[in-house]
Amino acid sequence: MEYYPQSVNEIRSREYPLLNGITYLDHAGTTLYPRSLIYDFSKDLVSSVFGNPHSASPSSELSTERIERVRLRVLQFFKANPEDFDIVFVANATAAIRLVASAFQDYGYGPNQSGFWYGYHNDAHTSLVGVRRLASADSRCFESDTEVEDWLAGRKDKELITDQSESNPSGKYGLFAYPAQSNLNGRRLPLDWPNQLRKSLNPALKSIYTLLDAAAYVCTAQLDLSDAQSAPDFTALSFYKIFGFPDIGALIVRKAAGHMLQRRRYFGGGTVAMVINQHDQWRAMKDHNLHEQLEDGTLPFHSIIALDSALNNHERLYDSMNNISRHTKDLSLALYNSLSSLRHCNGQAVCEFYKSSRSKYGDSATQGPTIAFNIRTSQGGWIGKSQVEKMAIARGIHLRTGGVCNPGGIASSLNLTAAELRRNYTEGMRCGDDLDVLYGKPTGVVRVSLGAMSSWKDVKVFSDFVKETFVEKPRPLVATPTLVTLREGSRRRFPPAALKKLRALFTARMLRPLKDV
Repeated sequence: MEYYPQSVNEIRSREYPLLNGITYLDHAGTTLYPRSLIYDFSKDLVSSVFGNPHSASPSSELSTERIERVRLRVLQFFKANPEDFDIVFVANATAAIRLVASAFQDYGYGPNQSGFWYGYHNDAHTSLVGVRRLASADSRCFESDTEVEDWLAGRKDKELITDQSESNPSGKYGLFAYPAQSNLNGRRLPLDWPNQLRKSLNPALKSIYTLLDAAAYVCTAQLDLSDAQSAPDFTALSFYKIFGFPDIGALIVRKAAGHMLQRRRYFGGGTVAMVINQHDQWRAMKDHNLHEQLEDGTLPFHSIIALDSALNNHERLYDSMNNISRHTKDLSLALYNSLSSLRHCNGQAVCEFYKSSRSKYGDSATQGPTIAFNIRTSQGGWIGKSQVEKMAIARGIHLRTGGVCNPGGIASSLNLTAAELRRNYTEGMRCGDDLDVLYGKPTGVVRVSLGAMSSWKDVKVFSDFVKETFVEKPRPLVATPTLVTLREGSRRRFPPAALKKLRALFTARMLRPLKDV
């Protein structure tokens, strides 16, 4: 079924000619940019003079005007009301996460301050996990959705938590972070947790703010921030995941939580109204709006201006994110079903999938278009992820293998304990290496992910690749000599005496008692 204004094959032929002969299945890493985006942005650059926005010249004023226009367009793209949200341009989603973490660290800086508490989901990207190093008031990894839901409801082992330290050890303020979509297997986590947190009757949770890593989610789903009361306080994302280009990111801030970012000790060019160096170390931050205080130095203004072309072409080609969601949902369901059906000659499943029991392919509310798996032999052994990748490359297939920057998801999916992970590290395993199996367990996964311009041909090519390369077929039966063969086929080659001995030996073997066999 076609969901776009034109067929995906027409779009690919015109906008993605470099895909000819390539099966691109790493949209979770980055999607691809259409040719028209680059052409339109190039025209923009050669038809206007864009100056540094920290000036009052006509070229600088033009840059500033375009940046602010893009800022509003991006908020509209995510259905966010500018009255309720501000957007801070950063290098990528990781930079957005780090900005929030460092601001929370500075918020609790000073005498008699204990810092902030941090909670994060086990299925988090490494960039979310790293925040725990800045949380001096302790941190907690929630190992499952159930643990999060019990925490939000104030339960522990099905009992109401009455000790505040069980919910928020710092007793002051904290940050709870999780991904909207797992970058490992594409499963989508509940988007209503921020709302549940705000509505919690547990007083210890009133000072907890929410950080949503939306980087993987926004590639193929509509992030809807229209309800500011239920939206995350901070949302991190990268635009190349959505448009392919430009290579920048953003932090979307709910203004009601913006004060948590305003005690940063560091300040950069463009964020201050005045600074005194000599005799008095004083500075006054800009206070017109939040993003002015947080965008350190000169913005990547050319890249921000490029978002104008990206938004225009994205809407022209795909009309809406909902269309992309429906398109990729159909493709991922078909690919999952095809890979699931593959069996070796003895009935052993070819693919071992790493999928949440809470998600279902074909249901875009719970599952994105990403599939994580490993390949087994007919005897249940493992085909190394590096071997799969090398053979895929030989067939023009682009995919991702390894730990995919999701340490908790990998450990849970592959049943690797902390002790086993440390042992693997001692054995020499490192991120990106080809130590595929250690002590009988895989060290990583094969990940394929679909995007807006993925096609049914992509699904077939990859499914056929796995089938033709890894499915073990029955071995042909080898015919054994019979008495007829000895009589008719060997008469010319065997002398009569030798033929007589062979017949006697054959007869003796046939008549030997069963107990002697």
